[in-house]
Amino acid sequence: MKLYDTGRVCVKTVGRESGSYCVVVEQDEGRYVVVTGPKRLSGVRRRRVNVRHLEPLEVKIEIKDGASDEEVENAIKEAGLEEKFRTKIRLLE
Repeated sequence: MKLYDTGRVCVKTVGRESGSYCVVVEQDEGRYVVVTGPKRLSGVRRRRVNVRHLEPLEVKIEIKDGASDEEVENAIKEAGLEEKFRTKIRLLE
């Protein structure tokens, strides 16, 4: 089991999207992963992110590698996490 495997729900900790929930969509080379919010739900657009800028949560949704934003959004709704993704959390510094 990898910490940042496909479907892992994370919180962005750095940048303008910090405090927003996102989902790991696919593994990239080295210490990078591709995440999405999707943008309509949490405001996080699909992008390549360093894993040091993410805080993984225990929650994992069932999606395939490289899933589209629509597939991710449907999986979030099925898991009952839609309201959680619409909110931002405050990070302690």
